[in-house]
Amino acid sequence: MLTIWGRRNAFNVQKVLWLVGELGLPHQHIPAGGDFGGLDDPAFRARNPHGRVPVIDDGGTAVWESHAILRYLAAKDGRLWPTDPAERSLADRWMDWSLASLQRDFMDLFWGHWRTPEAERDPALIARKQAACAAHFRLLDSHLAGQPFLAGDSFSLGDIPAGTVLYRYFGMGLAAPSVPHVRAWYARLMERPAYREHVMMPFDDMFGRLAY
Repeated sequence: MLTIWGRRNAFNVQKVLWLVGELGLPHQHIPAGGDFGGLDDPAFRARNPHGRVPVIDDGGTAVWESHAILRYLAAKDGRLWPTDPAERSLADRWMDWSLASLQRDFMDLFWGHWRTPEAERDPALIARKQAACAAHFRLLDSHLAGQPFLAGDSFSLGDIPAGTVLYRYFGMGLAAPSVPHVRAWYARLMERPAYREHVMMPFDDMFGRLAY
């Protein structure tokens, strides 16, 4: 049995649960981290010495780091894992870009605006991160002008990391750039049951709350 540890409202955990939902993989989910605790338990640390979620255990194989988990599950299942390295790299590029660029700036914006109490916010930081995110989404919009999904004509692993950002980015009430192709991509993702179940989760309870 595949076991997944993490909070359902944790951004990186949502990526994993979304993929598991797409693939229809039987699994057990164990809430961990934040109010649930458990990250310092010896059994958990034995699976991930860094003490962070998500973590999976697949029949004794423990994997941590969300993108490593995505690749592991897709490779094992095969349906979202092209055998041709060049084709597979189309998704890989967007996965790594999302982690190194989009997610870094978006999470700074999310924490700076949404998670930080209003009296403690840094307007200059928020403005910088809004501008950075707008630039990222304009880049995505240009790319998506010629295709429906990030890696081409069909849904792939490449859509998951960047796609997970969309629900919160467009739901925070901040000004967003005009990105019609990104909006159309978002609409296509919202048609997917696994996206609706695992990503489109209310996050009002995080507003102004720095602690988990």
